[in-house]
Amino acid sequence: MARDLSSHDIELLKKLAPECEGIICSGSGSHYRSVLPPLANHFASDEDDFKRRLELLDDADISYLLDLIRDGSESLGCIPPAFVRAFVLMVAERVDFDTANELILIYSEEDSCEDRI
Repeated sequence: MARDLSSHDIELLKKLAPECEGIICSGSGSHYRSVLPPLANHFASDEDDFKRRLELLDDADISYLLDLIRDGSESLGCIPPAFVRAFVLMVAERVDFDTANELILIYSEEDSCEDRI
């Protein structure tokens, strides 16, 4: 489900990617509709960088993103599998294994980016 980023979403994106200067994807020219896909696809240089950036999240930020993922408004489908793996492992460590397993299920059921075009 596409959404307009809230001011809180934009704050999170800038926390995770301080170099982010706007909310428009340079590739598509469209506004970002989620936080994690642009982080993975435009700002993080690799899986380790993505993981390092995720470590900046506090518990409230993680909970907020998990709620958005659960209701379908935060997309995981456009995130490369290795980056999703890093997010799932971080959730397993910081939240719990049940939530990490829930993310795996959501990711496996979600349409990929190509299916949305």
